[in-house]
Order: sequence, then C-alpha cells, then structure tokens
Amino acid sequence: MSNTSDSSDVDKPDLHQRRQPRLLPNPMSTSLLDPSLPAHSPAFRTSSPSLLRRTPAPTPFHLQKTLILDLDETLIHSTSRPLSYAASAGGGLLGLSFGGLLGGKGRRREGHTVEVVLGGRSTTYHVYKRPYVDHFLKKVASWYTLVIYTASMPEYADPVIDWLDGGRGLFAKKLYRESCHLHTNGSYIKDLALVEADLSRVCFMDNSPVSYSWNKANALPIEGWTSDPNDEALLHSIPVLDSLRFVNDVRRVLGIRGFS
Repeated sequence: MSNTSDSSDVDKPDLHQRRQPRLLPNPMSTSLLDPSLPAHSPAFRTSSPSLLRRTPAPTPFHLQKTLILDLDETLIHSTSRPLSYAASAGGGLLGLSFGGLLGGKGRRREGHTVEVVLGGRSTTYHVYKRPYVDHFLKKVASWYTLVIYTASMPEYADPVIDWLDGGRGLFAKKLYRESCHLHTNGSYIKDLALVEADLSRVCFMDNSPVSYSWNKANALPIEGWTSDPNDEALLHSIPVLDSLRFVNDVRRVLGIRGFS
C-alpha cells in the first residue's frame, strides 16, 4: 500500500479558505452613509460629477402668476330684493320667459343673505353665485395666486368673499374701494401695481372696462352677470387662463388675442 496521496486531494481547495460572499449595499437605504458599506467602497463613487450639481432655479414662466378678480357682476350678483326664477331665466327656453307664460312672477330663488350696517343703517343683500363659479375658483386657485379687487366697501365685500371661499383659503389678498381711484364720472379705477409690481405676471378679470383702464394689457374682460342661469363665461375663461400661466409676459398674449 502506497503512502502517496491522491493528486486529486492536493488540488482540492480548503473549504475554510474559500472567499466569503461580499456584503452588498442595502437596497432600501437612500443614504450615502450606509453602514453596510465601508467608507472606501466604490459604491460611494458617482459616474459623473454632474449628479452632484444643484437643480437650476426655475425660469420666470414657471413662477406662479397672480390672477386678480373683480367681485360684483364678475363672480356674483347681489340685490336688495330676491331674484325670481322667471327673472333669472335669461329669456328662458327659446327666448321665452316661463313666468310670463304662466301668468305669474315665478318662484323666488334662494340666495345667500348678507346684512350690512353703514352709518347706523342696516341693509340686507341677497347674493347669488355666477354659474360655475365654484368650479372656476377651485381650478384657477391651483394655478394662480388669487386676489379679490373690488370697488365695494369691506363691510359688504368681506362676508361675500368668505361665503365664496367656503373656508378653503383661496384668496391671498383682498383690496376694497379705498384702494381704487375715483374717476370723474363716478367709476372706480383699479391700480394693479398695488397688488404686484411685475405686471408681466398679472391677469385681471373684470366686467367694467373703466376698472382696468390703467392696465388694459393685463385685462381678460368678461361680460357682466346678473341673473342668466345658462351663463358659461367663467367656464370658457379656464382654457385661456390655463395657457397664460406658461408664458413669460401675459400682456403680449392678451394683446395678440385682442382682449385688451
């Protein structure tokens, strides 16, 4: 019997000398200080220095713009007497008034009531929302900084604005009659520079051309509303406002479209 060992036994590696499996980085870790890796690990190296660069600042057209809104006859209508269905039908079907056909004055519409006390005198107003106003405000509030600019007194405007807002915090700022310039004909002019110095990022919706006579290039005119339940002016303005938020200067676009 030979004492020489089988050559195959010599070629076999020692099981205790096998390399241990390398510990890979924790796939759930987002930290560069992953304790499962040594500080000198290649996993800390980046393929390009550009990965460490800061994200560039947004260009001007990405900055949120301001939308200034008139109150009366633009978003709402108020009256000292409640509206009736016949009066609010805007002519009714095919231009006919149901109230006239039925020989009556029509039923009264339910409106929000606001009591205003000025000079010791109390007046109750019945306030009605323009069609689609809630949808309109919800949509544009996600795109713009909203500001109410009204020629009304705060004693009347504040409760109406609060009613429109409904606790949603839609409006960043409110300006009243005291912030308007009184025209010689008794109308009020609104100075948009009081809201935002950079007028390239300001849109203004008002039913009165006199109100925006100082800033015609910023105006997105809208027909005055008092009662027509079929009015869609606010609805139609949404696509325009959607596109204006992506331009550098709203005045150039509004001028091209012939709004101002």
